[in-house]
Formats: sequence, structure tokens, C-alpha cells
Amino acid sequence: MSFLKFTPRKLTGPYSTHAYRYFSRPITTNRPHFPCVEAHAVRESQLRQTTSSSLSSSVSRNPSSASGPEPPYARPNPHSYHVYHDPAPLELTYGSTLPSFDIAYETWGTLSPERDNVILLHTGLSASSHAASTSLNSAPGWWEKFVGPGKALDTNQFFIICTNVIGGCYGSTGPSSIDPTTGNHYATNFPIVSIFDMVHAQFRLLDHLKVDKLYASVGCSMGGMQSLAAGWIHPERVGKIVSISGTARSSPSAVAMRYAQRSVLMADPNWNNGFYYDGLPPHTGMKLARQIATITYRSGPEWDLRFGRQMRSLPEQTSDKPRMPALCPDFLIETYLDHQGEEFCLKYDANSLIYISKAMDIFDLTASSLAANQLMPPPSASSTPTLSSSTAHKTSHSKSHPPPVNPPPHLTDLAEGMRPLSSIPTLVLGVQSDILFTVEQQREMADALRMAGNERVSYYELGGVWGHDTFLLDVLNVGGAIRGFLS
Repeated sequence: MSFLKFTPRKLTGPYSTHAYRYFSRPITTNRPHFPCVEAHAVRESQLRQTTSSSLSSSVSRNPSSASGPEPPYARPNPHSYHVYHDPAPLELTYGSTLPSFDIAYETWGTLSPERDNVILLHTGLSASSHAASTSLNSAPGWWEKFVGPGKALDTNQFFIICTNVIGGCYGSTGPSSIDPTTGNHYATNFPIVSIFDMVHAQFRLLDHLKVDKLYASVGCSMGGMQSLAAGWIHPERVGKIVSISGTARSSPSAVAMRYAQRSVLMADPNWNNGFYYDGLPPHTGMKLARQIATITYRSGPEWDLRFGRQMRSLPEQTSDKPRMPALCPDFLIETYLDHQGEEFCLKYDANSLIYISKAMDIFDLTASSLAANQLMPPPSASSTPTLSSSTAHKTSHSKSHPPPVNPPPHLTDLAEGMRPLSSIPTLVLGVQSDILFTVEQQREMADALRMAGNERVSYYELGGVWGHDTFLLDVLNVGGAIRGFLS
């Protein structure tokens, strides 16, 4: 590092102080350059010139780095879904009340005259109600290959309903909605919601549609939690349950991953304690949160096959020196994570991510947790004898994955909490490469159901390298299991 020679002299005029700073500034011959950091500043500058109503259109597109099997996620047009407005209050698990609420939903298939062919499809954390293309929205949905004529959810046979959950940002009431009591965005004045609250709101929609009983409650990831909660709340109104890559009790590792996502998001100065709707959104925090999430959605073996240790392309080098490593994305896996974060950071509301991920963390069907939250089982479940620690361990494991010598200490507690589900045929589907909702959680779910007296539990483990996102991608195995169970 070298400095310009500076000879002190008296400077006059309004620029005297600035002149001193200019001439005494150090000069570096190799100034560090970080395009990945500077990109955030460019994005922020663009957002300052963009109205909040058009933020979603400012998301960059880079087809060359978008290649891969990921299904599309996009903010749906409000004219492409239905909205049910319920003017009555919705009492929530943790003591708060929504004075009224909206539920965004879409449907596929034909409702039978008896209204007995309805499947309620529950979404994961960030998905909208747009599970498949419709006449109002021809864009592919997040489960496009699973919903339709002859598919896993066969619209020739079933009437499919998919909603955006309470707390979301795609048409249902959430933190970005207007609080009718103040006329302002709820922001973080929005009450804490639970998976049970989401399901209660969905059943209010079903009441509006005059659907007394579901043929099936089907969900993947967080949707798997909802599918269980639906049967727990209304066992008399749910004919079958499908839980794919879900859980009955969030694991500490999953809680830790989601906490890390919320932490980087809330550390973004633009988050402003959740009150950012009249200013800049926390786009950098959202991008980093999505990168963390993406790591949990896929698997190392898949990335070995897909990216390996390949590096991003550079202009042809004239020097025979080794390639200089960069502190910004250098490996293809880094460019992939960067792209995934960039694509997502303005499509989804930051507060919705915080609220819904917290709802996933606090979901726990063990009897002790349910009692602590004053969640009482339906009257029909109270007649089942209470389980004791001596209850036989009924295996749900495959021959290649025998049950553990010592079952989890919470298994009996979980079985007791799941007694309301004892008479509902249930499909539990897990993925061996899933690191977010591990296959051990699927096994304990199936075990607990059988210990609770459910003799109609179908349990399958899938191989493959796609990790948690297998439920989005493995049409043959996931779709085949669902089709066979529902038939």
C-alpha cells in the first residue's frame, strides 16, 4: 500500500475538509472486489426505485443457472384463485384471536353430488394454493405432475382443494395483510399461529363449501403436519391421511435450521422489527435464509452427481498461473445456492417465513405437549386406554432398517397423543436421504400410530438422492404410493 505525498497547506472554501480527505486517502494497487456483496447494493438501489406493488417483477432471471429439476414457485395473480372471507373471529392456539380472515384456495376436478370425493391438499412452507395449472392460471403448479387426470390425485375421481395457509402471503390472511382494526399492515403485530390454527381455518372453508367429510387429507413436508392435525382435530371428518416427508414432532435439528434462517433474516436492517412494508424489504436476509433452507431440502449425494467440484466458467486465461480462488461463488454449488436465494428473496414475505417456520417448530403431537398447550383430544379418543411405558414396540421398519434396540424415550408419549388418529387409515412415506425430516421421524410416526391402536398404517421408505424435495420430484414412487393408497 502506498500514499500520495501530501504537503500540508491552508485550504480555503467550502471544500477544504473534503480536499484534505481526498488527497490523504490511501491508494491500493489491488483493491478487493466482491461482486456477490456488491450485488446486494445494486439490488437495494433498484428497490429504492421500485414501488412495493411491483417488487415481485424485479426478481432477476438467469436461465443458465436455473437449470435443474426444481418445480416452479411464483407469486400467483390474485385473479387466479378464489378467496373465502370469513367474517367470524378465529380463536388461535396461544390465546389470540383474528377478528376475521381470508383463505385463498384453488380447486381441480368435479365435486360429486354427495360431496364425498374431496381431497384437501396441504402445502409446504412457501407454496401457494397453485398446486397445478387451472383455466384461470395456466402456469405449472408446485405439484403439477401429481394433480390431474390419471395422476396421483386423479381429478377424474377426486375433487382437490388446496389452500394458502393462514400466516401466508399468497392470498390468505397473514402478517402482510391489513389489520381491519387499524387499517395498517399487521406486520409483527400479527398473532402467533400454529399448525392447528391453519387447519381450523381450512375446515371453516370446508364448512362454507358444505363438505362434511374429506375422502383424504394429503400433505408433504409442513403439509404432512397439517394432514395429521386435520385428523387429530376432526377424526370423524377425515377418511384417510397421507403424510409425506412430514413429522408428528419437529426435531431439534430441524428447529435449529429454521432458527438460523430466521436469525439471518431478522439481522437484516431492512427487516425493521417486521415493519418494512412502507420501505425496503429485507431482501438480503431473505436470500441468505433461502440458501440455508436449500441446503436442508436436498442431499449431498445429489449435489455430487449434479455439480461435483466443478467451478464456474471464467474468461480464457492467458496466464499459466493457477486459477485464483474467489471469495465469492466459485464452485457451481455456490452459484446454485446464490441463484436459489436470489430467485426467492422477493417472491415471499419475510414475516410469513418467520411466522410459518415458527409454527413448524412448535408442532408436537406428544400427549404432554398437547396438554401443556391445553389442546384437548376429541371426545371419541378419550375412551381409548392410556398407553404405558410397557406398551409393546410395534415395528414399522423395513428388513434392512430394523427398529432401534432402545426406542425413542418420547415414543410412548407420542403414541398417546396420536390416539385420535387410531381409526384413520394412514400412509406414511419417508425418504432415506432426507436430512430435514429424517426417515427416523417417519418411522416413529408409523410406530406411534400402531402403538395407539391404528392397524391400517401403510409405511414406505424411498431411496434416491433428492433428499427432502423427493416429494416434489419422484413422480413414479411418490405418486405410485399415493395412487395405490387412495384407490
